[in-house]
Parts: sequence; structure tokens; C-alpha cells
Amino acid sequence: MEKPVLIRNGKRNDGRGVMDLRPLKITAGVLKKADGSAMIEWGKNKILAAVYGPREAFPKHMANPNRANVNCKYSMAPFSSLEEHGRSGPNRRAIEIGKVAKHVFENAILTNQFPKTQIDISIEVLQSDGGTRIAGITAAAVALADAGIPMRDLVQGVSVGKVDGVLVVDVDKPEDNYGTSDIPVIVSLRSNEILLFQLDGMLSKKEVETALDYSFETAKTVRELQIEALKNKYVLEESGA
Repeated sequence: MEKPVLIRNGKRNDGRGVMDLRPLKITAGVLKKADGSAMIEWGKNKILAAVYGPREAFPKHMANPNRANVNCKYSMAPFSSLEEHGRSGPNRRAIEIGKVAKHVFENAILTNQFPKTQIDISIEVLQSDGGTRIAGITAAAVALADAGIPMRDLVQGVSVGKVDGVLVVDVDKPEDNYGTSDIPVIVSLRSNEILLFQLDGMLSKKEVETALDYSFETAKTVRELQIEALKNKYVLEESGA
């Protein structure tokens, strides 16, 4: 299949500029039986995140006397995509994303406050359109805050890709498929740290530095929407809605 032209006259196929995010909506507290939850709609992505815990570690011999164990499961619903991961059951990609999300939250959650417990995070992709790991981790951070679990920071991320020779933020599925590079990045704006950095493709050192600048800058917008989602939940609760 011939590679489509993804950027024309400085505009991407969906009309966005280089630094523009796709439409982004976050809703906190969408599941009543979870300790914390969030739904994120990012472009055509629809992802649900749920948190259970801290609760007694099981099996008990896995309990850590110094901190909580963090478990993270990432999965894609069979109807979420027509591609190779659009089937039931975990695959290698889902297991890998679950592991990197676990690593992110082990560095964000104050696990030392909950010894001998476990915190279970579930990220379920209902509809995928590129950038699901970033969107899923962003939603899970809101779910953790909704559960009242203390963290060093409310983390978030934005992917950066190289499309038609141009660096752009928040790549969608066609840009992911036909672009030459993709960098998922999760950051902590409070400490100015990078909690997740993955690189697919080839970029120069200067391009990587620019991509990181783009991620940190646009993550500010994502953070504002995360905070707004949490505030809206409590406004609704106070109003009795």
C-alpha cells in the first residue's frame, strides 16, 4: 500500500498543527465498585482505568514488609481494533505495556506508606487509535488520585513522532503506522523527571531533545485536564448528581 501524505502545507491530515493535541476528555469516578477509576477519550481512543487497593497482599508470602506491591494489567478488548492485538487474552505487547506502566507507578506512588499491601491497576482499551499506552497511563494516574492513593506527582504523557520528516505531538494511528519514529513519554512536571521513555525508529540527538521539549510542554495541557476531571467529580458529588 502506498504511503499517504500526512502533512500538507504545515497541517496534518486531521487539520492539527505540529503541537496540537487531539480532542481530550477525562472523567473521574466512572466505576462505583472500584476504589478509583477514570475514563479517557483521547482522539478516537476510549480507555478505562480502575484501581483497587491498597489491600492485603495475596498471596501473603509475596507481601513486602517495606512497601506496597504495585500490579498493573493492560489489555485491549477484542473489539477495540482489527489489528493483531484485536483478540482476547494478553499478548506480548500488552504484557510489555503492563510492565512499563507498573514501573512508572512504582516511581510515582508513595508505596512506603502501605507496607504488606498491594495496589492493583487495570487499564482496558475499549477503542484504539494510536498512543494507547500514553492515554492509558494518563487515565490510570487519575484513577489513583480518585482512589486517594498518595503520589509524588500526578503523572501524564504525550507521544511525539516523526511524520514526513517533521516532529509532531500526539500521533494518531495513521501517523503511527506510516511515520518513521515514535517516542512515548511519561513525565512528572513537579520534579521535571522522565518516568517513561521509549524510542521506535531513528532520530538525531537534537531531534530527541526537541521531542522531549514538546512532550513536557504539551503535558501541561494534559495535566490541567486531569485536575479538572478530579475537581468535577467532587463538584458532582457535592451537588448530589
